[in-house]
Amino acid sequence: MTMTTTAPAAQATATTLPSAHPKIAFGRIGVLLVNLGTPEGTDYWSMRRYLKEFLSDPRVIEANRALWWFVLNAIILTKRPGPKGKDYETIWNKERNEGPLKTITRGQAEKLAARIGGRDERIVVDWAMRYGFPSMPDRIEALQKAGCDRILIVPLYPQYAAATTATVGDKAFEKLAKMRWQPSVRLAPPWHDDPVYIDALATSLEGHLKALDFEPEVILASFHGIPKSYHEKGDPYACQCIKTARLLRERLGMSEQKFRLTFQSRFGKEEWLQPYTDKTVEALAKSGVKRMAILNPGFTADCLETLEEIGGENAEIFLHNGGEKFAAIPCLNDTDEGMRVIEAVVLRELAGWIKG
Repeated sequence: MTMTTTAPAAQATATTLPSAHPKIAFGRIGVLLVNLGTPEGTDYWSMRRYLKEFLSDPRVIEANRALWWFVLNAIILTKRPGPKGKDYETIWNKERNEGPLKTITRGQAEKLAARIGGRDERIVVDWAMRYGFPSMPDRIEALQKAGCDRILIVPLYPQYAAATTATVGDKAFEKLAKMRWQPSVRLAPPWHDDPVYIDALATSLEGHLKALDFEPEVILASFHGIPKSYHEKGDPYACQCIKTARLLRERLGMSEQKFRLTFQSRFGKEEWLQPYTDKTVEALAKSGVKRMAILNPGFTADCLETLEEIGGENAEIFLHNGGEKFAAIPCLNDTDEGMRVIEAVVLRELAGWIKG
């Protein structure tokens, strides 16, 4: 794991500290980009380890802990790793032997460092995964050892949800609770309605639509879903997704019939946010829609849910039920438009810490 830095850390010397005092690094400002996570391999045990960490998080699965422990260990972790591993195999970065989410997040960190490093030589940019590796605790510690006494943590989720943004905060504070010398920490808020983000989404979508050999009759903005009960408990996620979709539709100048919002990736038998992406795709195809495109505004990087679930499963659903032309629009990733958004968020949240 290599952090991207722009200058050596300041070192306390014998002229400022007692001779027996250990050497310390200080004076740097860390930026830690955090995404959800990815397994270390597509084999059964790699998938099992990743799924166990992810699905054991009480923010992700809000259920009776004793009952969920039994269901998770006795049923899910015996049956799900194999099929999920096969799904990951279809999108796996064979050259680097890693999931695309890891490849893209690394690229985002490297490009962010190149874009903002010149603004302040104290900046150190790093990246981590909430579940899996590189882990958040390890990278927070590494940033501190590199001299960062201030760290901005950026959950790479444009819309806030307890199961995503909040759990990044949980893990950060868990690590801080064990540190003798805690760095000052900021947690970047969501940017679901930021004009830079909306414009970047629109510009990216327009570019991809121009490159198609067909014009979609319907475009779906598909967001990852959450159980409806989470929304009813006060989670703002659904409202923020709806606002993103509305602002993007208005920016594109499209009607509500052509540009629609849906939710994907439901899990288990509980009711999730609706309308469901897969059911909407099937219904539209059966109703006579022949040309469709889907984008994923809630994902900052392509991953299993966009590449396999949308580009694979939903494409098959559409074509199998009468559709003829289907396009899965790539996420912003580490493109110029994607980096424009991340840079804007980071610079906004570093205000007061770095030079203007």
